[in-house]
Amino acid sequence: MTTLLISDLHLHPGAPEITEGFLKWLDERARGCDALFILGDFFEAWIGDDLLDLGAHDPTGNAALAARIAAALKRLADDGIAIYMMHGNRDFLLGERFASEAGATLLPDPSVVALGGQRVLLMHGDSLCTRDEAYQAFRAQARNPLWQEQVLSMPIQDRIALARQLRDQSGEANSNKAEDIMDVTPGEVVKVMAEHGVTTLIHGHTHRPDVHEIEVDGQPARRFVLGDWQPDKGWEIVVENLSELRLQAIPLS
Repeated sequence: MTTLLISDLHLHPGAPEITEGFLKWLDERARGCDALFILGDFFEAWIGDDLLDLGAHDPTGNAALAARIAAALKRLADDGIAIYMMHGNRDFLLGERFASEAGATLLPDPSVVALGGQRVLLMHGDSLCTRDEAYQAFRAQARNPLWQEQVLSMPIQDRIALARQLRDQSGEANSNKAEDIMDVTPGEVVKVMAEHGVTTLIHGHTHRPDVHEIEVDGQPARRFVLGDWQPDKGWEIVVENLSELRLQAIPLS
């Protein structure tokens, strides 16, 4: 059995190379696997599942992109491949309608799953960046069901404008933050892994692909970090049978 894990594609109409690279990867690589996990920030922004109703009437092109991606994933699911999706900090409003049209199952963040014969903790990763207090305050608000309900009740054009505003604010704020503040807090990593009783963690979000050897409750442990996708390269973690988990780059061009 082969399982693939990816994250941080940040799909949007302005990056067609990533979209085409991903669709090619689905056909040539993912079609041979048994399960696919997408650990958040699949889309650069998501304003609600009713985006799919706009179709060609969406001037941003996001509706057409979302429909195309959902159809591609559904073809994969129809071939018997299990697809799981987790929310990220960009697409936290992704809902059950999109998941259904994509043939996918939404996973809570965090989730413990069996991979390669072991219990593995899956996260998007943003909740581990506890030193970024301003972001954590926004995250708490954005994950509040009442806040989400309020946003989703707004006219769709207002939500498009809000998403653009939040992206601009995020970019401006991040440009003024120290690099270590936007990375995970080591103590939080160990704490969360100990709470879930695991020695393997996989996450994305930080865009710093690597495998970190750490210690949890006196036991050797590992933290796998998925990278973000660029026009020429993506990142995946491969799990085959009971073999080791493997992080590797994916050429897209």
